[in-house]
Amino acid sequence: MNKIFFLWMGVAVSTMTWNTSFAQEEQESAEVYLEEYTDEFQESFFEALKQKGIQNYDRAIDLFLKCKQLDPNDDVVDYELSKAYLLSKKFVQAQEYAIEALHAEPTDYWYLENLVSVLEQQGSPLEAIKAQIPYENQKLKENLALCYFKRKQYTDAQRILKELGSSPLAQELTRKINDSIQGEKDKMAVPVVVEQKEERNTDDPVANFRVELEKLLAASDYKNALTVSKEALDTYPLQPYFYFAYGTALNNTSNPNKAIEVLESGLDYLLEDGPLQNNMYRELAKAYTQIGNSQKANEYLNKINSGL
Repeated sequence: MNKIFFLWMGVAVSTMTWNTSFAQEEQESAEVYLEEYTDEFQESFFEALKQKGIQNYDRAIDLFLKCKQLDPNDDVVDYELSKAYLLSKKFVQAQEYAIEALHAEPTDYWYLENLVSVLEQQGSPLEAIKAQIPYENQKLKENLALCYFKRKQYTDAQRILKELGSSPLAQELTRKINDSIQGEKDKMAVPVVVEQKEERNTDDPVANFRVELEKLLAASDYKNALTVSKEALDTYPLQPYFYFAYGTALNNTSNPNKAIEVLESGLDYLLEDGPLQNNMYRELAKAYTQIGNSQKANEYLNKINSGL
């Protein structure tokens, strides 16, 4: 009995004078169907993540396509399909679903980063598909500049920054790029150690975000931590603690796959080993365990420095 049939029956019940018990039975049957539909989607989705984690990409793609049939408008499925196709070296399909996901959520950094990866593996510039994406979105441009910065494509990042004007992120990222370029020029020189004094500023929004997130995580309030950490990371995408907080919140709200991406991305911003790095390794181990990839989970567990 399919969904269309239940919809038809619902109309029939509302327009004909059938008895109450029959109408109630049909309503209960429809509710059972929708519960099964949700279960089927979730089971297929998480099994697909597991298959992708063990490099069984064709099986993962089949399962993600099944999810796509069950919910054609789910942008997370588009994103995962793109990644699975990319791992299978099927670039045309990977690009198609990457663009579809980005249209659904133009401000999502990881959707854009995935599209850049697809294009990069094809040796194709983003300009080739600029007309197919919501390029005029300001946040998308900020994410693109950040993406190029992480790839050490400083010239491309600077080109995008020129389009952003003097936004806080543009100014901060410009300083980071200039420091990185200067650092590459000076890497053969003898480093000069500069003593830095810790400064506390009660009006520092970064510090305020961190204090709030520490309280939420300590209270295991992951739902609110998810909202606050995403806002913090969107506003200050160069702060590694916000990657940890967002990844932890994702891990504890049934989204381990995205948690992995967030946490592994955050590792790029760590300047030194320490407790934060260990905490990120623990969350990565937990996330990989949740998707059934024990090998990667053990890799991160072995990286934890017990002396910290």
